[in-house]
Amino acid sequence: MPLLKFLKKVFKAKAPVKRKSTKKIKKRTSAKLSKKIRKKHAKKTPKKLTRKAVKKNLKKAPKSAKASGAPKEKEIGTVTHYFGKISVGIIKLKAPLGLGDAIHIKGVHDDFTQEISSLQYNHKDIVSAKKGLEVGIKVIQRVHENDKVYRVTR
Repeated sequence: MPLLKFLKKVFKAKAPVKRKSTKKIKKRTSAKLSKKIRKKHAKKTPKKLTRKAVKKNLKKAPKSAKASGAPKEKEIGTVTHYFGKISVGIIKLKAPLGLGDAIHIKGVHDDFTQEISSLQYNHKDIVSAKKGLEVGIKVIQRVHENDKVYRVTR
């Protein structure tokens, strides 16, 4: 029994904890605060002025691209469904569309341009479709729901 009491005392006894002086801690925190204050009240650099100038130049760049004869695109609909085995996309039209038109399908997963070779409404071939119809188009790549469809004009 005396051995057990001795072992309990040895393992219960804790080494004295060495504590830091409070003066050093206060100095460190005040140094951190002064850095924060300096950052907060620092004068604004002229970098922001140069960023504005860059933005103005970027706004001017697309106007010159349009003048150079780049193809124009107008949104004409969105993809509502895709049939994978027959490679057909169903498109809800916001503008008229016809056979032979060049379209650009753009979404999160895909981005391609093609010419319309097959256009159907209610399983019947049609030459042109009016605004508001849901038509099926034979596509060359997989499309996904909510992909945007644009008509490409040159």
